[in-house]
Amino acid sequence: MKIPDTLQYTKDHEWISIEDGVATVGITEFAQGELGDIVYVEVETLDEQLQISEVFGTVEAVKTVSDLFMPLSGMIIEFNETLEDEPELINDDPYGKGWMIKIKLDTSSSETSELLDAKSYKELIGA
Repeated sequence: MKIPDTLQYTKDHEWISIEDGVATVGITEFAQGELGDIVYVEVETLDEQLQISEVFGTVEAVKTVSDLFMPLSGMIIEFNETLEDEPELINDDPYGKGWMIKIKLDTSSSETSELLDAKSYKELIGA
């Protein structure tokens, strides 16, 4: 199982990459493996300001439907629209083409200190 050292992670099994105040967010390989084949992704919060831990969308797999939680506070400025037609990209390439949203982060936030590094995430999932 891949857990890239260059990313940060949440306890909700999301990965985050931050560049110039914008966070790209997806779910980890572990999460997509637990969910199974993903058949639908819904994000209706585009252009909305949300706080950490608020639900920003849902992911539907063959087995279940799961809420997606904001890993950091900010405004959702982009949704990976490719997922509307190809939700399986999350299974095939969770850290690349399977990204879900981009968030313009609140500049005053210190929430990034709560994120896990790859080593801590591996410990969390027992990898």
